[in-house]
Amino acid sequence: MRKKRMLTGVLLSAAIMAVAGCSGQGAVSGETAKAPADPADASGTIKVLTQRTDLVQDGTMDKYAAEFRKIYPKVKVTFEALTGYEQEVKIRMNTEDYGDVLMIPTSVAKNDYPKFFAPLGSAGELGGKYRFSDKAEVSGKVYGISTFGTTYGFLYNKAVWKSAGITDWPTSPQEFVGDLKAIKAKTDSMPYYTNFKDGWPLTGWSNNIGSPTCDAKANDKLAGPVSPWRPGSDLRTVDSLLYDIVAGGLSEKDPNTTNWETSKDMFAQGKVATMQSGSWAITQMRAAATKAGADPDDIGFMPFPARKNGKHCAVLTSDYQQAVNIHSGHKAAARAWIDWFTEKSGFAAKEGTVSALRSSPMPDTLKSFVDNDVTFVERSEARTGVVNTIDNAAEIGLNKPDYRQKLIDTARGVQRGSSADFFADLDKRWNEAAATVGS
Repeated sequence: MRKKRMLTGVLLSAAIMAVAGCSGQGAVSGETAKAPADPADASGTIKVLTQRTDLVQDGTMDKYAAEFRKIYPKVKVTFEALTGYEQEVKIRMNTEDYGDVLMIPTSVAKNDYPKFFAPLGSAGELGGKYRFSDKAEVSGKVYGISTFGTTYGFLYNKAVWKSAGITDWPTSPQEFVGDLKAIKAKTDSMPYYTNFKDGWPLTGWSNNIGSPTCDAKANDKLAGPVSPWRPGSDLRTVDSLLYDIVAGGLSEKDPNTTNWETSKDMFAQGKVATMQSGSWAITQMRAAATKAGADPDDIGFMPFPARKNGKHCAVLTSDYQQAVNIHSGHKAAARAWIDWFTEKSGFAAKEGTVSALRSSPMPDTLKSFVDNDVTFVERSEARTGVVNTIDNAAEIGLNKPDYRQKLIDTARGVQRGSSADFFADLDKRWNEAAATVGS
């Protein structure tokens, strides 16, 4: 399920080139898409493109649409769920026909947003109301509002960890690896599961950038020839942990056999002890535990194992951003849907995720973080466009699975080389690309 929700890395080069070459069809207006003050003034049928095939197929989204229509009686909302969302939408964006509301594909360059999406308001206007608005900000205008936010860390089966004699969260990568070794020695559970084969779960490791240093601008600071994998950096800390887990024989023997859906059942039943993930997965794991007859309260979530000034930090990041097609003939109705879905539908709370609405409290799924004074750090997206340009030029793929799959293969001896050589090569490629594209 989550593969369809969060896929950010498996992008076909042809589709990327198609979007890059798309300039939009016909004359378009840069006028802001605003919901009318009087709901009766919004009308028409709008189509929402979504990656949530599960929620469309089981009728959940239709229920949301029915509630929306009670307030906007002249607007009919239809949904089109796309299994290969990223690829299919990028291809459609060569035309004007890509829905009225859509989730912005992750490979669309941020600076190109004004070509495809109607502005929703100024950064000053929306930034105070919504989290993550700067992710879709271009030249002072915001082009997308997040469906929800998430934070990243590690899912862990509390019963398994307790069986290994571990009751406290690890405070360093070294302590984390030591805990996994204890689990291997004292239980029958697999200490860690990489989800290597599906690929997309590996992209989530990049969302820990900023957690070790508690720095909201850590991702922005990658915008230049800064050797991102230098010793002591967030990326070095994050990727070294993954390398050490695999090199220590603490994950599955053959990562090519992993499977996301299977892993949920294995984790819920205690056959797997730990997985890196976003907090969005907590509700899915608890549901899997209930289905398997296990205790859903055994599903725990811990922050990245590092502390700054004695406290853990967890970076908050945006999921997909909802946008209005610049070619839509029903922009007011489209914007009304986005506002209602974000503020009134209760979707984020039901999913156990962080609401984009700043006035909303943290979800119950993150109660352990709140109770243990974990500091939430909202990631700055001010320089994401530059970072993405360097990343693409370097052909590394911070938001793609390939380089971490190669890191895992190096750690398990399938590919030759050491971690130091691996990180040195990444730094070299990054710095050369940064010098070429500028910062």
